[in-house]
Amino acid sequence: ITGFDVNSIPLDDPKTMSLFTSEDALNISLKDIDCKVGSLGIPEFGTKFVRQMLMDTQPGTFAELVRISGLSHGTDVWLNNAQELIKSGTATLKEVISTRDDIMLFLIYKGVNPRASFKIAENVRKGKGLTSEYEEIMKEQNIPEWYIESCKKVKYLFPKAHATAYVMMSFRVAYYKINYPEAFYATHYTVKLVDFDADLFIKGKEAILAKWIEIDRLGNNSTAKEKNLMTLIEVVYEMYLRGINLLPVDLYKSDAKKFIVTKDGILPPLASLQGIGTSAAQSIANTRKESSFISLDDLRDRAKISKTVIEILKNHGCLKGLPESNQLSLFSDGGGLGV
Repeated sequence: ITGFDVNSIPLDDPKTMSLFTSEDALNISLKDIDCKVGSLGIPEFGTKFVRQMLMDTQPGTFAELVRISGLSHGTDVWLNNAQELIKSGTATLKEVISTRDDIMLFLIYKGVNPRASFKIAENVRKGKGLTSEYEEIMKEQNIPEWYIESCKKVKYLFPKAHATAYVMMSFRVAYYKINYPEAFYATHYTVKLVDFDADLFIKGKEAILAKWIEIDRLGNNSTAKEKNLMTLIEVVYEMYLRGINLLPVDLYKSDAKKFIVTKDGILPPLASLQGIGTSAAQSIANTRKESSFISLDDLRDRAKISKTVIEILKNHGCLKGLPESNQLSLFSDGGGLGV
């Protein structure tokens, strides 16, 4: 969409890095949806869970983002473990265990035999904890007690190379978010198409904020569908705050499944309307190439779509000006019936 090569993005860009600790680079405030960072919609860093991690750790480098990725993908690595160590001041983000590689390299650095370091790291990353022998080896090299206890709590650790690959992707997406916002939002919505609700989202930021508050009040009682919707609501709300509009679905201009960047805003696809599947949307898109629709009956018959789909399109405003039947169309067009 942008024509800007992803491999040209510097992985130490300060403005992009700032999104992981503040929304300042976006020139907006997200306080109304309880968000203090600019990572909404960025893979691996957009969820409420990881956003809280960003606030707790305040990462300032790419390497620290890698550590956060490791922490967020591990089991019993962050919660009741590294989070408490960092909050209490016992250890810093750079010191806590975040990936399986950390343990082996740290132990070797502290003088533990490389073979033993590897075996300890393997035991811990699989959630097997420490044997009394391994614990004794660590104590002999003056490994801090908090580090030993942290190893015992871990149930699974992420590989550092995997975390690095994730963060490279995330950082590049974040760069587009700042520099090519329309392309970023259009692409994000296309990826999240199944959860998108064009009827709700075209109503503007006030209606969207009201829906966010409604779901937020449900707390843990919200359904999986509502939770997915809420994640999208946050991104769409942010988009509106940045001055980017979402256009209504258009029967002729909208793509079947992809969001399109236009000079007036982002144009949603036909399938972004809840209740219209991708098959029905594609059928409409294919059929309209042949000729314009002359009535609702014509649309339904040629595109082979249900009355329900017709109603959804009608309620959204896509079918304005189209008569119900072909017969009515003949009258309205002066169809030569000799009346």
